[in-house]
Amino acid sequence: MLNLTPTEIERYHRQMMLPNFGEVGQRKLRQATVLVTGVGGLGGTAALYLAVAGVGRLVLVRGGDLRQDDMNRQILMTDDWVGKPRVFKAKETLSAINPDVEIEAIPEYVTPSNVDSLVLQADVALDCAHNFEERDLLNAACVRWRKPMVEAAMNGMEAYLTTIIPGETPCLSCIFPEKPNWDRRSFGVLGAVSGTLACLTALEAIKVITGFEKPLLSELLTMDLGTLNFAKRRPYHDPNCPVCGNKG
Repeated sequence: MLNLTPTEIERYHRQMMLPNFGEVGQRKLRQATVLVTGVGGLGGTAALYLAVAGVGRLVLVRGGDLRQDDMNRQILMTDDWVGKPRVFKAKETLSAINPDVEIEAIPEYVTPSNVDSLVLQADVALDCAHNFEERDLLNAACVRWRKPMVEAAMNGMEAYLTTIIPGETPCLSCIFPEKPNWDRRSFGVLGAVSGTLACLTALEAIKVITGFEKPLLSELLTMDLGTLNFAKRRPYHDPNCPVCGNKG
């Protein structure tokens, strides 16, 4: 592993004090590439916490321009950027916060033509897209290439989170053979709700990369942020799943 610089040792000192983390965990973060799809209120905030934690390389993927009604939750953005591709502003903000992180900004949505190349360069993928078409594409590619995927989604005050390890855990298709009625661009949302889920999403990725704590493997964390009711559920690992099941 590459040695940490004196600046990195000072910057990450407090997290390296954590049991089972230390300099070994920090070096693992530095060597990791994380793919973040759907860089908005959820994906952008998760990317922020990965950047300040010292992940070596972030690949940010999100098509479309910033809208005024994004501004209540997309904390990497500034008002003067409305109408411009948000992924470039995300890169600019993250680079200013931590210039040691390599960041690639891709102003595209996840599609059948780009998903394999995106997944192949990553050690972990964060699924934060706003629709299940992109989510299903990313899930299938992560299963195909045996890449861990942190799956996070929200609607209003509700949210869920899990970590998918191909060959070990249920995939997204197992968990949601019928998709929740969340597959739309516009829904009511508080920035603090997407931010809460984003922090947990980043934490899952850090756990996967470093191994210092156990991620949500074969467990689906469901959250009602209105009532603060949290529950862990055991999703069914379908042996006949069309994505990850036994193909015979």
